[in-house]
Amino acid sequence: MSLRSDANRWGGLAQIFHWLMAVLILGAGIAGLFMSGMPNSPQKINVYALHKSIGLSVLALALLRLAWRLADGRPNDVPMPRWQKLVAHAVHGLLYLLMLALPLSGWLYNSAAGFPLQWFRIVQLPSLTGGADPALKAFAHEAHETLFWLLVALLALHVGGALKHQLIDRDGLLARMLPARRGVRPADPVVPTLRKE
Repeated sequence: MSLRSDANRWGGLAQIFHWLMAVLILGAGIAGLFMSGMPNSPQKINVYALHKSIGLSVLALALLRLAWRLADGRPNDVPMPRWQKLVAHAVHGLLYLLMLALPLSGWLYNSAAGFPLQWFRIVQLPSLTGGADPALKAFAHEAHETLFWLLVALLALHVGGALKHQLIDRDGLLARMLPARRGVRPADPVVPTLRKE
């Protein structure tokens, strides 16, 4: 499999970014929901630390993924009504924005709370606020939660759209983001050029 995308399918590196980030976002979300109901304890501190480290990983990978996306381009759209194409592109754009904004809002919240921030106890990250700021902490916490639920809604649209294309339209769209089995190509129409956006 080629690392680069072509006109008919996503390349290997784009697929790795996609599925690795899907797992990390799911893990961060589960940890975030789980820790909010935990009583104060060393275990809760450990879950918080894991949540923050996964969030920082999502932020770093989102930056790398965006850079690769700009360099790599993307496959052409499969045939669909114009409104569906507009919705799909809007959802993808918002997902990229949230993959950056959500971890940044968590970093801001952590900084405004006056807590140290480490990535898996390996790298110490700087404060974004220079110290505790109760008003900013409340704002950042609210923003972090709101952005999370917005991400959940957009991911539901994203997954729902992919399943619609797979199960109803049967146009091979989902197969473009899956590793190809030897000798098997998705059923996309063959198109001559790779789109750059």
